[in-house]
Amino acid sequence: MSRPAITLKARALTYLSGREHSRIELARKLARHVQEGDDIEQLLDTLEAAKLLSQTRFCDALINRRAERFGNSRILAELQSHGIGDDALADIKADLVDGETARACAVWQRKFGSIAPDAAARAKQMRFLLQRGFSHPAIRVAMQGAPGPDGTNPDAIPSSVR
Repeated sequence: MSRPAITLKARALTYLSGREHSRIELARKLARHVQEGDDIEQLLDTLEAAKLLSQTRFCDALINRRAERFGNSRILAELQSHGIGDDALADIKADLVDGETARACAVWQRKFGSIAPDAAARAKQMRFLLQRGFSHPAIRVAMQGAPGPDGTNPDAIPSSVR
């Protein structure tokens, strides 16, 4: 006995029950399963009208998943690749800017923990943070290391070396 065919709507709900998806991402996943008479755009419109598919929730979920490890430019590029519009990206960027330095410091601290003794190792640390999408000012602050108990950082890179 063969299994009954799963409808396109059931597949969409299965995908959405696992995690939030962008409209483009969900359309791409569903396109493999389209049969004659199925209309993906109409289904996506119906899901949005029923508030089962939401661009805002998708953006929030992606930011929450990625913000702990990545910088603003990488997060924004990923959102853009999912078809998030420029207006929404501008609002998201304004919200992300505030915490980027703290996130860069946390990522640097987890990965390296201390200032590298030589310029080549410091450059490697900086490249790591750049690849993660952090801005130059955030990297500069993170590379100065965590402050000590008296508020100063004995391991900070001297300004003549930076």
